[in-house]
Amino acid sequence: MVRKIRLTLATIFFVCITLMFLDFTGVTHTYFSWMAKLQFLPAVLALNVGIIILLIVLTLLFGRIYCSVICPMGVFQDIIAWFGKKARPKKERKIPYTYSKAMSTLRYTVLGVFVMAIIAGVGSFVALLAPYSSYGRIASNIFQPIYRLGNNVLASIAEKYESYAIYDVDIWVKSMPTLIIAVVTLVIIFILAWRNGRTYCNTICPVGTVLGFFARFSFFHVTFDTEKCKNCSMCSRNCKASCIDYKTHTVDYSRCVTCGNCLEQCKFGALSYKLAVPSMATAFPKPVVVEKPAAKAAPKVKAEEAKAEVKDPGLRTFLTTIAVGAAAAAKAQIIPEATDKKVDGGLAEIADKVKPNRATRIVPPGAVSLKNMASHCTGCQLCVSACPNGVLRPSTDLITLMQPEASYEVGYCRPECVRCSEVCPAGAIKLIDVAEKSSIQIGHAVWTRELCVPIRDGQECGNCARHCPTSAIQMVLSDPSDPQSKKIPAVNEELCIGCGACENLCPSRPVSAIHVEGHEVHRVI
Repeated sequence: MVRKIRLTLATIFFVCITLMFLDFTGVTHTYFSWMAKLQFLPAVLALNVGIIILLIVLTLLFGRIYCSVICPMGVFQDIIAWFGKKARPKKERKIPYTYSKAMSTLRYTVLGVFVMAIIAGVGSFVALLAPYSSYGRIASNIFQPIYRLGNNVLASIAEKYESYAIYDVDIWVKSMPTLIIAVVTLVIIFILAWRNGRTYCNTICPVGTVLGFFARFSFFHVTFDTEKCKNCSMCSRNCKASCIDYKTHTVDYSRCVTCGNCLEQCKFGALSYKLAVPSMATAFPKPVVVEKPAAKAAPKVKAEEAKAEVKDPGLRTFLTTIAVGAAAAAKAQIIPEATDKKVDGGLAEIADKVKPNRATRIVPPGAVSLKNMASHCTGCQLCVSACPNGVLRPSTDLITLMQPEASYEVGYCRPECVRCSEVCPAGAIKLIDVAEKSSIQIGHAVWTRELCVPIRDGQECGNCARHCPTSAIQMVLSDPSDPQSKKIPAVNEELCIGCGACENLCPSRPVSAIHVEGHEVHRVI
């Protein structure tokens, strides 16, 4: 019963959270955004005391059910482990896992470094290890393009029958370094879960380590009945967390995720999940010396256990591979120079827009400041996935790697859209309404004279002024003494909110003649 309840709840959470990263219509965010706010690290960074207390109380009562129900990365590992078990030969399916000692030194060392990274504001390291962020990175950069491709296939089929209920959406790489890190993360998680189940959760994951400390004192937990136990080892061989030692009849509650597999596999009723007031002896068990059993009672699976035991690649492989991939991608991503300028129109070739070299990066309205973004963002990519205008993409800077920033090559930040503030679970983008957004100045427009069409090509334009939602741009004579001179844009920085409409719609290619510079601290106009 415990396992069935856990599987039902885990399926609901996993499907709904995954859909938030895949959906481009904004419908799922309306109903399921509260699930993102239930994630432990975003709640900590958002100082959401109610959620933090709730998760700790749940852990003290029932053990690490957060890791097996609420956390999408935990459930994702269970799915991979299940397929890994089914893919094994029938003989090996009987002994997929074995008991292993807790790697406490490694776990708490990673946690310590993780906490220091949060305090120091090194968001890139936080994003690498946070479980919710890691899954969001995978879902946003790998699963979402596949999902959109499937949508476009259905849209093309529906179009043949003159149905437009499904429409095409763009598929593009928002950040090559983030994509590479997502692929490397997926490969490592896949290997660890396929071979050893919950290795990531119990050796690397900082959230698992924190909740594991409280889980030692949980009131409900798996308990042995030594009189009924036949030392068949079925519990140990089906424990994805490798936390059950059937020889000593002990369970490491700091690693147990209350999945219920052991309860289902025990044929003698020796295991039960029940209320048992914890003691210091059970919370911090001492090593037990066990005498060798008699020959007739010795289990017959020792040879198979030895064969099934697999060494864990560990933290070193995880961090080294990701660091190398990120460095290579960051080095390879070179922004072209503003040469070979083309104009959108006439018979000229239309070149793709190129990101300008901004002195200050732009973060979305509601982020308050660059400092607030850096100290609260977990790099989960949910806002990037939710942005309907293609404005947000992951940063490629080392310190703020994978945190969102705005750029206007694909679209601009429309004044009526506040979706990123609605979905952010960590307080990096605070909730704002449409009226507030129209008065928040995230940056200001800067005009480059030599790139402007009226100056360079002698043609009338005025695109930037026509589309400015705050009328911050006015067209004035390039030569005040000559009424026949071409008009050029003049920017009123006091009215400009930095939405990027002017930059996005400027016909100059590949670099716009007008671009937005960000503000370190947002202003209200």
